[in-house]
Amino acid sequence: MKASALFHPTASSADFRHGTAAANGVRLHYVEGGAGAPVLLLPGWPQSWYAWRHVMVRLAEAGRRVIAVDPRGMGDSERPATGYDLTTVAADIHAFAAGLGLLDAGPIDVAGHDVGAWIGYAYAADWPGDIRRLAMMDALVPGLSSPRSDLPPEEANLRAWHFAFNRLDDLPEMLITGRERAFLTWLFRAKAVKPWAIGPGDIAEYARQLAAPGAIRAATRYYQEAFSTEGVAANRARSLRLLPMPVLALGAERGVGPGLVEAMRQLAVNVEGGVIADCGHYMPEESPDEVSAALIRFFDHAAKQKP
Repeated sequence: MKASALFHPTASSADFRHGTAAANGVRLHYVEGGAGAPVLLLPGWPQSWYAWRHVMVRLAEAGRRVIAVDPRGMGDSERPATGYDLTTVAADIHAFAAGLGLLDAGPIDVAGHDVGAWIGYAYAADWPGDIRRLAMMDALVPGLSSPRSDLPPEEANLRAWHFAFNRLDDLPEMLITGRERAFLTWLFRAKAVKPWAIGPGDIAEYARQLAAPGAIRAATRYYQEAFSTEGVAANRARSLRLLPMPVLALGAERGVGPGLVEAMRQLAVNVEGGVIADCGHYMPEESPDEVSAALIRFFDHAAKQKP
């Protein structure tokens, strides 16, 4: 499929294609384009590979093979009833990367946003040999970091209410089913500084995915598992082994701010990063130029020799 059919019509003429791959017993959907050293992109809630669409074009134009995958339960990937703990999902991503041959030339570069950052951290901790460099964007690390405390109470509530909501049984499905577009329109407007970056057509794509059978249940399972007693304990066990690879941690000015880079400095040996100004939570869509430039600079280190 041409990029012009997937992204903004003037973004690129490079080819991107959809694919599916079996990984750890689950069928995962992905979109791939470009050539060069691979970069694997992980999306978050309530989104899919599509959140990376603008960044993908820029990374491909910079000479990278770009793969954006829908983890289990997200986008157009399979939605099993179980397996949303980060240990299992990290094993999914390891199997996916190995199955596509991404690891054949050695460890790869990985970036995650939101829940994708949770997955990226677990993947890096559980399978450190897979990852050359890790980028994490605007996320709390479950059990290991706390919400920022410098926001006015009203804004803090607006940006964090869904952590409790998504941990409830049944209620999210009861309230959202059949109202996916209205729900997502409100959500993106509430959490974005640049809401125009996620237009009606984009919301329609996310609503289509969220309306699929089992999609809302799968989304809430990520929160239920990550913040369960077992999920928090698993992350705390990971924290006892500092990540050995370089880490880029970026927060949004009106998202987690400097909290992510501060948290990752306690969890990895080599951490850099900071805050992207004038940006809300949806960083790859609200600030694709800044995000892409940061990733290209960070991942370009000694990557040119990789096939």
